[in-house]
Amino acid sequence: MPSLLEALDAKYALNLDSFDQLPVSIYVPRKGPRNCIPSLLVLNDCDIDSTGAENELTVKCQGVAELDLAQNSLSHWDEIFTILKIMPGLNFLNLSFNDLSADISIEKNNCNTYPCLKNLILNATHISWKSVKFLLKICPNVEELHLSLNNFTNVNLIDEKTEETMVVESVKKLHFTGNPIISWKEIMNLGRAFTNLEYLVLADSPLCSLDPFFSPPSSPDAKHPNTSSSLYVRSESESESSENVSQSAHATFRFLKFLNLNNTLLDTWDDVERLSLFPALKWLRIIGCPLFELPREYTEHERRQLLIARLPNVTTLNGGGTISGIEREDAERAFIRYYMDRPESDRPERYSDLISIHGKLDPLVNIDLSPERVVKVTIKCGNMLQERSVDVYRTVQDLKQKLESFSKIPVSKMRLFYCDKDILGPEEMKYPGKQLYSYNISTGDEIIVESKL
Repeated sequence: MPSLLEALDAKYALNLDSFDQLPVSIYVPRKGPRNCIPSLLVLNDCDIDSTGAENELTVKCQGVAELDLAQNSLSHWDEIFTILKIMPGLNFLNLSFNDLSADISIEKNNCNTYPCLKNLILNATHISWKSVKFLLKICPNVEELHLSLNNFTNVNLIDEKTEETMVVESVKKLHFTGNPIISWKEIMNLGRAFTNLEYLVLADSPLCSLDPFFSPPSSPDAKHPNTSSSLYVRSESESESSENVSQSAHATFRFLKFLNLNNTLLDTWDDVERLSLFPALKWLRIIGCPLFELPREYTEHERRQLLIARLPNVTTLNGGGTISGIEREDAERAFIRYYMDRPESDRPERYSDLISIHGKLDPLVNIDLSPERVVKVTIKCGNMLQERSVDVYRTVQDLKQKLESFSKIPVSKMRLFYCDKDILGPEEMKYPGKQLYSYNISTGDEIIVESKL
């Protein structure tokens, strides 16, 4: 397996043999040539397992600021710390998909700190919490931390000396995707340690609820979270005076602005309402959850409206642009109408809030805007005319097959043109899989059949 030095030489060394036959002029500058190694160094999937000669690496890599060593064969922390020592200006380090499951030898590596490092990527490294805690101590300015796909089933950020949760104020962004953590109580430990956290990704995790008291269904004291008067807290002062404030879902996430809960196992609207209590939350991603599938499947539009109406402080939902005032008002009115005919016991507290804003609404008139299923059109092929009843839910390909015997033109050589009786000029029906209603066909229109040249 190559060392880091050998991989560098293989990627960046000049091939002098190719210049043997070229005329050469030599210019000698007053200063030595700039090191050819770039400040952004990408050496992923090179099978690197060690650093190589330190002295030579130190000369070559003094200017490296970003280093990507993902998908290599590094397994010894001593090699990682040698790299950090060789590259003192490093602010970005990606070690993903290296097996770093062995604990760090704290006694051997307790001398140096690495204040320049701001971004540390440790996805799928099988790193232990003990090693994570040590790295956060010697890299005191890490702002973005990636710990995805490490098979964490709990969060242990307790300082072994003080026996209290360590506090890391520098970390603002945390990626924690794909770790099999079920309990929100464990996730809250992340907020206790990273007190200034603004960005948290928890996608592809089996989180069942945002209720800290929720027990997984397999446990004997299992209970499912349900709506209660204590769920809604209208102000931070009221929340802080509450007996259970330290156990509120949002209690340890005071500065969280972005949260990704895609493909979790959240299955009740109560959890969405808990999200409305996060004081700084503005950007939310929440798709692929059982909540939107059971006991009924919501359309994308329904899901978005029901979410927006419940989340008055969220400005961007599932990507895209900022939620406009018009969209929010439409969503809130749709929410009122969704619950207005339901028993009062089934209405969430948000319903009362929105009634106080918009008042009681009249039910919408039920108007069927679906297209007429069967229309009468004139089929024209050369000098032949024929009136036919056409099912507009059929495709262009289906219509061609039905017109094959009438026109004597094979489907593969047939072209269809749609003529609206109210608009001049035919429109070619090019796409075989397109349903006829998408052309807004109505009774009295004309379809022209021609053969391809």
